[in-house]
Amino acid sequence: MAGLLPRCSFDAFFRQSISSLRLAARPRRYLSISADASSSSSAGPNPKPYRKVAATPLRRTAAASLPIRSNPTPTRSNIQAVFTLATAERYLFSRLRGRLPAASQLLHEAFWVPRWRDGEVFVFENGSVVCWGLGEEDARQFAQEVIGGTGVEVGHLKEAETEELDFVMDPTETTRLQGDLIILGDSPSLSSPDSFPSSVPQSALPTETLPARYAFSQALSRSTALSALEVALDDYLSSVAALPNSLETTGKPGLGREALIKKLGRLMKFRQGLNLNRENFLETPDFYWAEPELEAYFKSLSNALEVKIRTTSVNDKITYAAEVQSILRQLLTESTAHRMELVIIALITVEVIVALIRDGPELWHIIIS
Repeated sequence: MAGLLPRCSFDAFFRQSISSLRLAARPRRYLSISADASSSSSAGPNPKPYRKVAATPLRRTAAASLPIRSNPTPTRSNIQAVFTLATAERYLFSRLRGRLPAASQLLHEAFWVPRWRDGEVFVFENGSVVCWGLGEEDARQFAQEVIGGTGVEVGHLKEAETEELDFVMDPTETTRLQGDLIILGDSPSLSSPDSFPSSVPQSALPTETLPARYAFSQALSRSTALSALEVALDDYLSSVAALPNSLETTGKPGLGREALIKKLGRLMKFRQGLNLNRENFLETPDFYWAEPELEAYFKSLSNALEVKIRTTSVNDKITYAAEVQSILRQLLTESTAHRMELVIIALITVEVIVALIRDGPELWHIIIS
């Protein structure tokens, strides 16, 4: 047919597109590092062991945190973990409220649990929890006991996504992100007194740095939720990776029209989750417009975790995948049209044969006469 793509050019395009798509985003677990063995011996009575991590922006700048890690001071606390866990596409806050401890409060876009065991927890609507002063085991237990199995989760993840950093408290320092270490220090006054409650329940951590912890937590929750999307997109791209081979060996995509439409719908769902939901990965929350100091904390960690770059990359992969799916759908449409033409030709042929059988003798008699 005139509109049908040449087989060789289509295969070449499809292979090239899938090759680029298979560079799918991997889950990024930003684990902090400790000082080396020689310096960790002086970092306190319970130095944290060295942990190897993959090459990430935070890993590349981790050396910047070594002066803090290896030089303890009387005003500086022990280094503790801030652990982030994403278990679902989103949480239903209306159902979650009754499951949380009585002292929990809603702070802007998160429920704040002031004390759970030896730490505190922020629960965000994007399906992630950020635990300060708790390790992975405690964080998973919180998610299981408080959130899991209660109808709170929408789109439960088969495997939870995690990210981990370290933090230290020192009132003589400036609150900031240094390398891969969050430093909770002096707390600048908020621009708006109504940004946070004036009276809050007793927390496992100092209330003076609560706004800073909230800002850092929101950046971490976005990164972990984005990791879940990256993994889901990676699985999707793997599911369509066999299509070029099917075209090459059989000349057919190996998927029916309904299956292709379902895959296009899944791509649309990815893009909706990335750009159109309330938790948009590219925009700064409105709350920070009135709080420039907190916005600086939020953006510093978001930039270190490359949230915008990763979001753009995922969007590009979705666009490429949609283009490939669109071409496949066009190929199926043209193949269907070709089959319809053959059916019409066959029907016309049958009709001519029937007419000849029925009216043939009469026509022959007329011709002879």
